[in-house]
Amino acid sequence: MYEAEITKEIINVGVDDKSITKFENQYELPDGMAYNSYLILDEKVCVMDSVDADVTGEWLANLERALGGRNIDMIIVQHMEPDHSGSLAAFAEKYPQAQILCSAAAANMLKAFFEEDLSARVKTIKEGDSLSLGKHELHFIAAPMVHWPEVMVSYESTEKILFSADAFGKFGYKGAEADDWACEARRYYFNIVGKYGAQVQALLKKLEGKELTHICALHGPVLPENEPLDFYLDKYRTWSAYEPEDDGVAIVYASIHDCGTKQAAEKLAELFAEKGIKTGVTNLTEDDLHEGVEDAFRYNRLVLCASSYDADVFPPMRQFLNVLNIKGYQKRRVALVENGSWAPSAARVMKQYVEGFKDVELVEPVVTIRSTLKPENSEQLKELAENLLA
Repeated sequence: MYEAEITKEIINVGVDDKSITKFENQYELPDGMAYNSYLILDEKVCVMDSVDADVTGEWLANLERALGGRNIDMIIVQHMEPDHSGSLAAFAEKYPQAQILCSAAAANMLKAFFEEDLSARVKTIKEGDSLSLGKHELHFIAAPMVHWPEVMVSYESTEKILFSADAFGKFGYKGAEADDWACEARRYYFNIVGKYGAQVQALLKKLEGKELTHICALHGPVLPENEPLDFYLDKYRTWSAYEPEDDGVAIVYASIHDCGTKQAAEKLAELFAEKGIKTGVTNLTEDDLHEGVEDAFRYNRLVLCASSYDADVFPPMRQFLNVLNIKGYQKRRVALVENGSWAPSAARVMKQYVEGFKDVELVEPVVTIRSTLKPENSEQLKELAENLLA
């Protein structure tokens, strides 16, 4: 359990799941996941979102303890994804007097998610609506496609707190040792929300002029954590505009036998290190693909190194490029290295993807390796590195 007092009357009653190893059955979770839920104790008692069904019991226990015998007047459902609505039916059964406030789109989703008919208890809210709890007043802001269509966020104007749904979330549980918010928040953002940069920009614009003391996301810590709030807001401005965050190179490679392709990737990493250039290296056959996605968006340059396979490209690289395409990869410089013992084909396939990206410059030369790295390949890699940095 954890119950964290944000202010005297606002408590995080969410649950840290330290046992989960993959989020959405695809994203690696070395530090588990936090499912946040916020209790506002006022004249009216309000809960902001529920939690994943796997931790329902612990969440309900946290709620009961924090309530101290009080009843709940309402739960506000900002986001219907199962990791946040999974405990809603159990909540509704335990607190039959509580209203369910949500957007009209979320109200429609309730019918699809649950066998129980909750419609009699639902009150729809929309952008511009406000709700007085007594001392606290919530103002609702529509945030469609950040990152689902029904999403609302809530601004509490008395203590100036933003309940941000999935925006500003991160992988990992609250008590994890990893203190670098940006690292896991970046991986979370680009893999979960990244396709919807324009919608995130629209939400950020709606928040302009609003004084904020805290941002309460549904995953990760309550902000500010280790930095002023502008730090987190600026990260989201950069990420949602698809602008590079750092000057550096992401090197992503897919090698069948860990021979020439891997050698080329390692050689490039050495060349960039000699010049003091930041690099992130991802081996797609061993590392988490989504770490590579994070680095590809973090840096302003990308090198793709892949073996040829069945007159195509080695499948782990095709999968990686497909994810980049889905997430809207853009505004970068990209270089290609291929390996093929008799009929190299990887560069042709990778180039097709790269040419489909928006505002991406393909840097020459394309380096072709025949099985293993030769002296002439090393010289070509040096030229490629120079051109990429030019």
